[in-house]
Amino acid sequence: MRKFSRDELAAIRRAADAAPGPSSALAAAVTTVAVHVISQRKLAWGILAEPVDVDVTASRLASRREIADEISGRIDAAVRAGHLPAQDTALAASALLGALHESLVGPLAPDNTDDPGRLRDAVQTVTLLALRAVGVMDARARGLVVQAVLPAKTLVGV
Repeated sequence: MRKFSRDELAAIRRAADAAPGPSSALAAAVTTVAVHVISQRKLAWGILAEPVDVDVTASRLASRREIADEISGRIDAAVRAGHLPAQDTALAASALLGALHESLVGPLAPDNTDDPGRLRDAVQTVTLLALRAVGVMDARARGLVVQAVLPAKTLVGV
């Protein structure tokens, strides 16, 4: 579990750090979380929601906090750059992470994940929702989502 979370955090940082600006970095971070979650749903469900011992709960919480902190930092950078309105970035990041997890892994998540096109559409939809939620105007949000690179290898299961 811990390795999955470390790999996910490293992937989020790589994607966001490669982006040309703070808004693009936020879009890349959110997209990467969505791709990791949806492409490994069973593992993600096990990490996020399966009943476990107390010892694992602390590790689970620490991993989620690290990812939320990374997203919070990306939101904060976009706020400082004047791309987003002032907000409680830690709370916004936690809400976004919860929305991503619930929409892509939870019991209401789409169940047709064998189709790469549907996976791509789901990732783009939740990324667009996340960007709108923190204050990115619609046209700009759509542009940022289009720019975000979806790892084809992950989405097609190669």
